[in-house]
Amino acid sequence: MSSSNNVSLGYPAILGVSAAVTVVYQLTFFIVAFACTFDKLTDFAGGTNFLVLALLSFFVGDNRAESRPLLLTVLVAIWSLRLALFLLTRILMWGEDRRFDETRTNFWKFLAFWVAQMIWVFTVTLPVQLTNGGAGNTAPVGANALDIVGIAMFAAGLVVEAWADQTKLNFKKSPEARGKWCTAGPWAWSRHPNYAGEIALWFGIFLVSLRGFVQENVRWNVYVIAALSPIFVAVLLLFGSGMPLLEASANRKFGVDTNYLDYRRRTSPIIPLPPAVYANLPMFLKSTLLCEWNMYAPKDEEQSLSAQPAA
Repeated sequence: MSSSNNVSLGYPAILGVSAAVTVVYQLTFFIVAFACTFDKLTDFAGGTNFLVLALLSFFVGDNRAESRPLLLTVLVAIWSLRLALFLLTRILMWGEDRRFDETRTNFWKFLAFWVAQMIWVFTVTLPVQLTNGGAGNTAPVGANALDIVGIAMFAAGLVVEAWADQTKLNFKKSPEARGKWCTAGPWAWSRHPNYAGEIALWFGIFLVSLRGFVQENVRWNVYVIAALSPIFVAVLLLFGSGMPLLEASANRKFGVDTNYLDYRRRTSPIIPLPPAVYANLPMFLKSTLLCEWNMYAPKDEEQSLSAQPAA
């Protein structure tokens, strides 16, 4: 550990402090949101919590003058500020969040959401917490494969996510959008381009941290803990509160619309691909490599997918 810092915590202590700060931060916002039945700060609290943990772990962490902790902190801060401000703008425009129509006045159900948000924030920030706490932090950022690929994935993911979010918001503001689904911009190549961007950028952050772990030959458990971040993001969006809920909602609204069903057949679930390419791929490739799974399909389409030959 560096002896030049007045306060310098290693990653075991950083993880403990970050967990405690996350609980206090989210509970504070929860109390306000529940007492006032107020939706406008819910997602803002989640987004800004990432910034809080990145800055906290950086300023009290070990060897914070090194380039790798600085880079990871900046990357997380950029993503966090972008997301928090976008979500705040969106909820101010909409007025209320329909996700909480049945829970905002139920103490335990509403609290469960905030507990889940605590777990999300803490788990996804693990790579930056570990690096800022001294795991692989002295390995300089350079022209190596992991750093280059990691930074490129983060940049591409951030651009795609921000582009998709803004395109969807602009679409929903349009009077012509009522009763329709968004096919503009990146939504023409992916049914969930914002999720594709988010998964990519967190894998990018993990790769940047991984380079430091490899160069310094840190203990194996650090690799496992850091890997929880991108895996958690991918699992949450692919199997949890992301795509399954949104696909089911779209299927209920538009499942009898032949134009929508044609859009589904021509558009990749998450990985952006030209519609002309995706539509002509065999179902075997779509289901094994591109996440076109029965769990996302309307009932009639689900039966037809199940009837497809395996190859």
